[in-house]
Amino acid sequence: MALKITVIGTGYLGATHAAAMAELGFEVMGLDVVPEKIDKLRRGEVPMYEPGLEELLRRHVAGIEGSTGRLRFTMDWAELGEFGDVHFVCVNTPQRHGEYACDMSYVDSAIASLAPHLKDPALVVGKSTVPVGSADRLAAYLAEHAPAGADAELAWNPEFLREGFAVQDTLHPDRIVVGVRSERSEKLLREVYATPVEEGSPFVVTDFPTAELVKTSANSFLATKISFINAMAELCEATGGDVAKLAEAIGYDDRIGRKFLRAGIGFGGGCLPKDIRAFMARAGELGADQALTFLREIDSINMRQRGRMVELTRQELGGGPFLGKRVAVLGATFKPDSDDVRDSPALNVAGQIHLQGGQVTVYDPKGMDNARRIFPTLGYADSALEAVRGAHVVLHLTEWQEFRELDPAELGEVAAERVVLDGRNALDAEAWRRAGWRFRAMGRPGA
Repeated sequence: MALKITVIGTGYLGATHAAAMAELGFEVMGLDVVPEKIDKLRRGEVPMYEPGLEELLRRHVAGIEGSTGRLRFTMDWAELGEFGDVHFVCVNTPQRHGEYACDMSYVDSAIASLAPHLKDPALVVGKSTVPVGSADRLAAYLAEHAPAGADAELAWNPEFLREGFAVQDTLHPDRIVVGVRSERSEKLLREVYATPVEEGSPFVVTDFPTAELVKTSANSFLATKISFINAMAELCEATGGDVAKLAEAIGYDDRIGRKFLRAGIGFGGGCLPKDIRAFMARAGELGADQALTFLREIDSINMRQRGRMVELTRQELGGGPFLGKRVAVLGATFKPDSDDVRDSPALNVAGQIHLQGGQVTVYDPKGMDNARRIFPTLGYADSALEAVRGAHVVLHLTEWQEFRELDPAELGEVAAERVVLDGRNALDAEAWRRAGWRFRAMGRPGA
């Protein structure tokens, strides 16, 4: 009999996973505790912007004309428990308020709500990013509280989604990691992921602690690479070097690679910052804090980039206060192809300048509504052209393709002064200079 799959939590990770599982041919049921979210999903609408996700969802949601009907949503735990053979836990694990540590309350609540309804053998699969050691504890809880007892097994299957590429990353993952304790668990997960494995995705079988460590280790490595090139940008500014050429030169080394070597205002979002902090906190709890002390400096370098961008803007405006200065900010999301403004460096820089008296106008292709909710006092424009109108300086802070394709000459006609600061080292400096703009980028003094 074909496996039936459930997905607990229908945010960014869960909604994508549920739609992808339906695309792979499974009957799927998603659960959330937020009625508004469930109502949207039942209409085939996604609760966030993610390229290709809404189309995928509408192809499978039951009740939509022309859909396969393989995907349904509920708020009923009993219905979910009776329906599923494999239950994926995809809830959020945010940073605890006022601490570095991870907030496990959503994961704990999901397991506690599901356990009483597991009357038959079932596999519960954690996908949320959790502190190492969590799976052992949750497996014991399941065995004790599920009516099925030891037949209610746990596995850990970390997610590696990139916002903007989530559908691709789920359907065609670059690796599948599963932490399991039994052949049955491994067999079930091989069945779930049979299609991508047949297409060549590596299937890595490991124990619980290793599976839990993979995601935080990967994110910590990426954060280190990003902060390294930003530290080099500081040195380039002090010495007159060009960080873009430096990155190109070291990127040709196969041991280093060229990805994530673009200097700028740093990383943000709902994963990287909180994951490396939670990793440090957990290492401290385990008595291994010295192993990750370097991550404190990585975090510090990253946060310092935002203040450096504010000061670079001040310099270009003459070095005085921001009062009376109009600043156009291109970008509000933490990365392109997303509407996510969580811990966004772009929005943080815009907010700092605004709080220091600058008249800031923001434009972002997809993140405007979310940005307004966080910073309602900023100015917002309906286009890049309107954001730049009357501006004394333009800040490029999120590397959307739309911004790379802007016409500098057209923008120059409406700007009060032709000064642009590229906080992502992604614009064509020569094109902007030819249009009469004074162009600056982090780590590239005089560019």
